[in-house]
Amino acid sequence: MQQQYDPQQIETALQQQWEATNAFKVTEDPSKEKFYCLSMFPYPSGRLHMGHVRNYTIGDVVSRFQRMQGKNVMQPMGWDAFGLPAENAAINHKTAPAKWTYENIDYMKTQLKRLGFGYDWSREVATCKPEYYRWEQWFFTKLYEKGLVYKKMATVNWDPVDQCVLANEQVIDGRGWRSGAVVEQRELAQWFIKITAYAEELLADLEQLTEWPEQVRTMQKNWIGRSEGVNIRFDIAGQQSDVEVYTTRPDTLYGVTYLAVAAQHPLARQAAATNPELAAFIEDCKGGKLAEAELATMEKKGCATGIFAIHPLTGEQLPVWVANFVLMDYGSGAVMAVPGHDQRDYEFATKYGLTIKQVVLASSGDTADLSLAAYTEKGILINSAEFDGLAFTEAFNAIAAKLASLGRGEVKVNYRLRDWGVSRQRYWGTPIPMLNLADGSVVPVPEDQLPVRLPEDVVMDGVTSPIKADPEWAKTDYNGAPALHETDTFDTFMESSWYYARYCSPDHDKAMLDPAKANYWLPVDQYIGGIEHAILHLLYARFFHKLLRDVGLVQCDEPFKRLLCQGMVLAETFYRDTDNGGKQWLSPQDVSVERDDKGRITQAILKSDGLPVLSAGMSKMSKSKNNGIDPQQVINQYGADTVRLFMMFTAPPEQTLEWSDSAVEGAHRFIKRVYTLVQDVKAAGNPAPLQVSELNNEQKTLRRELHKTIFKVSDDIGRRYTFNTAIAAIMELSNKLQRASLATAQDKAVMHEAVLALLQLLNPITPHVAQYLWAQMGQSQGIEQTPWPVADQLAMVEDEKLVVVQINGKVRAKVTVNAAATEQQVLELARQEDNVQRFLEGGSIRKVIYVPGKLLNLVVS
Repeated sequence: MQQQYDPQQIETALQQQWEATNAFKVTEDPSKEKFYCLSMFPYPSGRLHMGHVRNYTIGDVVSRFQRMQGKNVMQPMGWDAFGLPAENAAINHKTAPAKWTYENIDYMKTQLKRLGFGYDWSREVATCKPEYYRWEQWFFTKLYEKGLVYKKMATVNWDPVDQCVLANEQVIDGRGWRSGAVVEQRELAQWFIKITAYAEELLADLEQLTEWPEQVRTMQKNWIGRSEGVNIRFDIAGQQSDVEVYTTRPDTLYGVTYLAVAAQHPLARQAAATNPELAAFIEDCKGGKLAEAELATMEKKGCATGIFAIHPLTGEQLPVWVANFVLMDYGSGAVMAVPGHDQRDYEFATKYGLTIKQVVLASSGDTADLSLAAYTEKGILINSAEFDGLAFTEAFNAIAAKLASLGRGEVKVNYRLRDWGVSRQRYWGTPIPMLNLADGSVVPVPEDQLPVRLPEDVVMDGVTSPIKADPEWAKTDYNGAPALHETDTFDTFMESSWYYARYCSPDHDKAMLDPAKANYWLPVDQYIGGIEHAILHLLYARFFHKLLRDVGLVQCDEPFKRLLCQGMVLAETFYRDTDNGGKQWLSPQDVSVERDDKGRITQAILKSDGLPVLSAGMSKMSKSKNNGIDPQQVINQYGADTVRLFMMFTAPPEQTLEWSDSAVEGAHRFIKRVYTLVQDVKAAGNPAPLQVSELNNEQKTLRRELHKTIFKVSDDIGRRYTFNTAIAAIMELSNKLQRASLATAQDKAVMHEAVLALLQLLNPITPHVAQYLWAQMGQSQGIEQTPWPVADQLAMVEDEKLVVVQINGKVRAKVTVNAAATEQQVLELARQEDNVQRFLEGGSIRKVIYVPGKLLNLVVS
């Protein structure tokens, strides 16, 4: 055994051993309970960041713990390899996205191995490989055949410089995030998948997910947005047509004073043909927002169409306006405006001098003041003809029934959820497997022609997708006639929506999944990833899973049984002000810091020049603030086990973790103390067999602490996932072991049992040093093949208790009593204490308060 702890040598040797023996490769074994642990796979950006390290360390701790429970554990890893960042990086580095991506995968894979994560690398997938996306293309064609895929015109954010569609998040202050060009609203033919056909099931099945964070379930419920309302049809004056709106507040129907439609609505286009002012307004709307959150806060603008709608119950003519807060892709692209009882409608009506009517009273019967804002609460109807005096529910039902009897409306369940638009105009993605024929029709690519391969040896010009720029790429034939491949590619959420299932049979080349293997492993028992994926990724994956089920590839209803959303990693931020009024952000690793006794920064200087820098406090590690800590640098200095221990100990997994160099050093010192402890126990020689009946009180106490720790750590890791409290208990036990005696045979026997158990408890967290020391203790069987220690219930039973003796509430003595001692026996022992006798002199005991095994309080007068 080496005298000094050398993490580099220990970790390198063990990692080579794990790789040589395929230590973490698994196959299906019906005789064992399976456990599928999965962390969200990374985008191959080039280097791991500390967010990755935290996520994957949690997964590895859980996996190693479950393996020591005797379960058949699968923990795979792969790469979410398609996406726009690769194109931008390729342009900047003057290379092809494929080359850049594969080089990054190789480097990041080396980093993951260096951290000692126990992945089954035989299951590795990269979503940019044809053998992966081939089956995604096949599945899309099957969904098309089932009527779950369609193509329609949709309004999108268009960057006129980059010539591409932008997501809402890529539009910043109305401009493209990369080009800076003013973004336009355009209508393009886009492919959609009917996720709305599964809206009710996606909502209902959230009740199955009892081991998901309530916050995530609530976010998904809100995103699906089930509502019960009424579809109402308004006739158009002077035309043989109508406009349909959906509302959850039919009780306010008599308060409608205008209709608002989207700029792309047919009524808007019709009116614009003869109204130049309206045409100009519609053109101006092309630079507007598509995100709902932005629509709620932006200035409300509109233009009258000159068209009037007929109120279905009163016959009143209502002006139709085009408004910038109405989106064509939401509902019918038209809303009935009730400015008296909707704040958005109120702001618009106030700006343009439109009528505001009150039709709802407060429940108390008070009249609301509409001079400042709309009254949006539900209440009692007024100014609503025969419906006056009805409360919300009665009014809803009565007005809906009246509309239905007139053929002007019907009750409908609606969802906020919209069908999933999967078309992207960029290059680095899965080609959509559809063919455009000469007659204008569209057909799926035949199965024997899949995959439609994306060319990888391309030159990026930064504007046009190479497969759009090269007309030859799209040319093909269908049944002997010319045809053109679709040149749009899939949204990358497509790849990440089913990767978890492909891990079950990554090499299967006969089908998308091997059902036998998929149904052995699925659902995922533990899924780990950031809260930022709480809605879209998780919702799309749940949807995809139900699609897989409905074509017979899987049997379960949900993909992920238990979900853990880890918190962000924060670090100190430092900067200097620049001459142009900006900030130069400096890496924390380049700054020397002094702190006061409360840990507050008193001085910070740049190591390179010794001059002061300013602190901006803790913030999420990011490139923009240059406060990311390079995992590789920390591993090189302290070893992977130290990084893993720090990550698990510093904060509960769901909470943010603040990076601290001193805490990392503290974790390293703890490992070194364990290393020294094992050296001491080993040097004491081989112990005699443990004789529980011969143990003295000190030995029993130490053994009791050991088994109480085993019990707590087992529960903290296995059930509660409070890894930080588990480590705290391990550290406390370690401290007690360091102070324990090794003088007698039974001292050595107790210590030998304790040290072996300590290493087992540490193995999921710090596997390299735990396994090395385990072998040094003479254990021939590998630590992960040895069952997890089980707490001895008898060892945890206390023979004696320490009882605090108080007189009139003040501590006067402490007595050790038999654990089964009665109150009278404890009182007699307390009376024998000199200090108790002194305070009892001249007085009498009026009351005895006894908390068994803990406290005896004598009230004396």
